[in-house]
Amino acid sequence: MRPARPALIGAALSLALVAGGCASSSGSDAKASASAASAASAASRTALDKVLIKGTAAAPTLDLPSKPLTVSETTTKLVTRGTGAMLTDKLALTVNYLIVNGKDGKQIESSFGKAKAGLDLADGKLLPGLRKGLLGQQVGSRVLVAVPPKEAFGDAGNSQIGVGATDTVLFLVDIVTATTPLTSAQGDPVAPKAGLPTVVPGKDPKTPAKITVPKADPPKALVVQPLVNGKGAKVVAGQTLRVAYTGVIWKDGRQFDSSATTANGWAQFPIGVGQVIKGWDKALVGRPVGSRLLLVVPPGDGYGSAGQPNAGITGTDTLVFVVDLLAAS
Repeated sequence: MRPARPALIGAALSLALVAGGCASSSGSDAKASASAASAASAASRTALDKVLIKGTAAAPTLDLPSKPLTVSETTTKLVTRGTGAMLTDKLALTVNYLIVNGKDGKQIESSFGKAKAGLDLADGKLLPGLRKGLLGQQVGSRVLVAVPPKEAFGDAGNSQIGVGATDTVLFLVDIVTATTPLTSAQGDPVAPKAGLPTVVPGKDPKTPAKITVPKADPPKALVVQPLVNGKGAKVVAGQTLRVAYTGVIWKDGRQFDSSATTANGWAQFPIGVGQVIKGWDKALVGRPVGSRLLLVVPPGDGYGSAGQPNAGITGTDTLVFVVDLLAAS
């Protein structure tokens, strides 16, 4: 596992929110007549209207009087209208959510009463139906979204969470906040201390930063050197953090990883909860969004004595990163 590409679970994207493969639809769906599509839409709305929201606002449950509940297309019911900004596919969200299997009404997962979750509407891993159901809603809203298999986990289903190939999945989502992530660090430049690696930022998100390591022994302890002091909110443990980063090995300056090589040009993960290397959890929590940080990470705060053989990192390697903090939700 590389330092900024963990499995997106826990307080970030759970297994129930990400697509394990490409959901597929048949050619007959695309050729359906307008009248058949209208009938399917009406049937889906009727099915969703039968779902009862029980419990309390802080600990809701869903009751399905008739099972299984199935829809043929993603269907959204506005439970409570918010007054905030309208959601677009450029936003990173903080939400509370409850997930139920439409087949039997069993709860799959809930963030209510726990840490709020971060959802990024630009993230290609997000279930297509969930994204569709949230787009156009307003911050502060509570929405109920029913997602058919073709816009959830496709023909494979998701055996890890007990969702079969024909199961509709229900989401009750409270949209708490929405922010527009940065594309690069923004703030006040900081002159780094002498003797540290030097950094030339990439010209765009798809270009890795250039890090030049001095011909000297590496520091023994973790170094966190701001290069730009951001002006956003400080990162809190448990948040989902979006970053742009490049990493090299001190001993030879070889780049072993960069978010610039990803489809989006950035990576995201839960921070401060043990989902990334210790040096990142220590260095990034408490820093303001918009910051650019130079990190020198000794083995004990990196991959330890085991190293990371897949990336060519040994148990004695010190790592160097430049990290832009783009969003926290």
